[in-house]
Amino acid sequence: MANTNQDPSRLWTFLTLLHSLAGPVLMLLYPLYASVIAIESPSKVDDEQWLAYWIIYSFLTLMEMLLQPVLEWIPFWYDLKLVFVAWLVLPQFKGAAFLYHRFVRENIRKYGLVDGNWKSPSGKGKGKNKFVDFITNKKGEHEAS
Repeated sequence: MANTNQDPSRLWTFLTLLHSLAGPVLMLLYPLYASVIAIESPSKVDDEQWLAYWIIYSFLTLMEMLLQPVLEWIPFWYDLKLVFVAWLVLPQFKGAAFLYHRFVRENIRKYGLVDGNWKSPSGKGKGKNKFVDFITNKKGEHEAS
């Protein structure tokens, strides 16, 4: 009879361990691996998906830090977050790219954080970033004095 009591506790321990590992694997390890593969591939489509993922994941993490006292009262917050991140990460859904195109890009352009002529750090692009212009002009003015 003691053996039957151990089986449910072992199963529960295994499920708890599996649940604890699912978050870091799904939220960090797989996206890290997929990001490296995307950088090494010639296609830009996968780069966009993983850059979008890291932007959204960073925002989610910041919001989670700010709202921690409130989130502690939501019983299934971690499970909901896990399902949401799975939607962001899984290639069948490409949720990160969808959210970026649908909401993030729209708001970035709306508030003028990045204009359409932004120049990338690699030097490719039509115009210059306003911030880089600002810093460059200030530096040039300072040196001219």
